[in-house]
Amino acid sequence: MSEGAAAARPLRVLHFVAGGFSGATQVAVDLCAPDARQETMLVLRRTSENLNERVAQMRADGMNVAFAPHRPRVAAALEVMRLCQRWKPDVVVAHGLDHIWGRWGAWLAGVPCMIHVEHSVHERCSPLQRWQARWLERRTGAIVGVSNAVREALLREGHPADKCHVIHNGIDLQRFSGGLPWEEREDAIIMPARFASAKDHATLIRAAALLAERGRPVPVYLAGGGKQRWRLRAEQLAQQLGVQQHVHFLGQVSDLPARMGRVKLCVLSTHYEGLGLGLIEGMASGCCAIGSDVEGVRECFVNGESGVLVPHADPAALADTVQELLAPGSRAPEIAARGREWAHAHFDRRRMVSEYLDLISKVGGRKASV
Repeated sequence: MSEGAAAARPLRVLHFVAGGFSGATQVAVDLCAPDARQETMLVLRRTSENLNERVAQMRADGMNVAFAPHRPRVAAALEVMRLCQRWKPDVVVAHGLDHIWGRWGAWLAGVPCMIHVEHSVHERCSPLQRWQARWLERRTGAIVGVSNAVREALLREGHPADKCHVIHNGIDLQRFSGGLPWEEREDAIIMPARFASAKDHATLIRAAALLAERGRPVPVYLAGGGKQRWRLRAEQLAQQLGVQQHVHFLGQVSDLPARMGRVKLCVLSTHYEGLGLGLIEGMASGCCAIGSDVEGVRECFVNGESGVLVPHADPAALADTVQELLAPGSRAPEIAARGREWAHAHFDRRRMVSEYLDLISKVGGRKASV
């Protein structure tokens, strides 16, 4: 293809990410939504989760989805290489923990531009992986942190400041713009989060037990998949504390916006985040947001105005906050209304896509067609 013809067509962007439908996967999916300025391919590294139904829906929506093997990791890199050789993307965007394998595949295929997107404030890399990341970094056009906290973590790890950018994650606001009026919502909590080591379901379950002891039990809905061993620990804790009738394990929820729109509180109890997307979705749905006072959550709202921060891993403080916000005459409706406004003003998926395309155009050397 001639240089002029390449410049005339939309950008061709391949996104590579693990397929477990974490926040990183959801962002990659959102970035692959149909857009006249780009053609996309989403490459998911297979996991133990059954993705057939979700992938079928994405393909029905017009998304180009392919798979790479889960193990061995080098096989994932080789499959990305083969896909790149056949599809010839202008840029490969490698997300999350699997960024190394996506970038190896892109480099082996001679892709002209690579971008690494970091979704966590804690890089969990072995010394060998760290060396590979540094080697690939010199051949990578840009590194994106999904929050200011993530960019600061990248800088602490020694990544070059001139390559590190911030693009805050966004959500599909049309999906999360409904919900019942405040007075018609259930006095209940929803926590949208996969079961993983980074998430702190235990503190929320302990807070639920404290509320029950005070005679103020509150239903808790835990929405999300993740690792079975972490869910099992949470289920066992609920049974040990005698709150299994109050804590509901929903698994993957297909109607999450509707469920959020029926409850008053959205809680993200967590040890750390890149950016708390589930909490932002709750805010957009009209819930009053409560989040752990940790990196990646502090950027979701203005504390005390559009959401409430609680001390990390403090069940009593969380129980006190829930009880206060559900009390008659509390500020929860006003905080929820401001939270919805904040989410709509700062976390629109369209803004996120536009910023990524601007960055891709800058580091890739040509503009997206419009």
